[in-house]
Amino acid sequence: MGKLFLVGTPIGNLGDMTYRAVETLRKVDFICAEDTRVTAKLLNYFDIKIPLLSYHEHNTKTAGKQIIDRLLAGENAAIVTDAGMPCISDPGEDLVKLCAEQGIEVNVVPGPSAVVSALAISGLDTSRFAFEGFLSVTKKQRYSHLAQVKNCTSTMIFYEAPHKLIYTLKDMFEYFGDRRISLCRELTKIHEEVFRTTLSEAIEYYTQNKPKGEFVLVVEGAKAEELVSVETIEQAYEQVKNLVSKGMRGADACKEIAKSTDFSKGELYAMLLEDKENE
Repeated sequence: MGKLFLVGTPIGNLGDMTYRAVETLRKVDFICAEDTRVTAKLLNYFDIKIPLLSYHEHNTKTAGKQIIDRLLAGENAAIVTDAGMPCISDPGEDLVKLCAEQGIEVNVVPGPSAVVSALAISGLDTSRFAFEGFLSVTKKQRYSHLAQVKNCTSTMIFYEAPHKLIYTLKDMFEYFGDRRISLCRELTKIHEEVFRTTLSEAIEYYTQNKPKGEFVLVVEGAKAEELVSVETIEQAYEQVKNLVSKGMRGADACKEIAKSTDFSKGELYAMLLEDKENE
């Protein structure tokens, strides 16, 4: 039986590639890549001539079975992502689960991580943090996500594309208030930049200056004084109305508030329906 190696690759600067990562990629039988064109450039730079197998979100089932079959037959494989550590908020997660189910050994070859790098350089609290990945482009899921983490006291880390940045900042301001934020872009590259500011100032700046490059957003967690305790159903219902006013569907708002209070979704939704009938 073969082994699967999770290999971290540079997030921008090729000098960050580790000796162990290069040696591992040279010794495996094949390499699973998110985008074979991107990985091919990396392999060419280090003169690594190992076959590539495409493995991404659109072929996880078919390619996953093929990879598992080859591992069970005794071949060794590595999996990489376009940049950073694989299997974190990407399809590689499913492959690791399949290996666990089949008893296939999985080894990690750690490398650069945009999440930890951005946190370390953010200037915000690093003792506790939560990686939240990308916010959905769908409003319902986006608002639901922000509502769920609104009262998180840990520093939060998000990924965001430049063309969606201003919308994300505005939504965060609506849900979180004017918290501190560090916007990290082009980490380890020539134009690396860390903008330490507040959400309101970031909105103002990027309204006037077009965002460029991929961003890692490091957002301050909720402070104790910001946490509002809910003791009555009326207080819980006020939070429901607040979410609805921001564009969330009534049923979804009731569901979100029910998760963080002692009141059921049904009780809150009944109050919402009563309000609508009295309008």
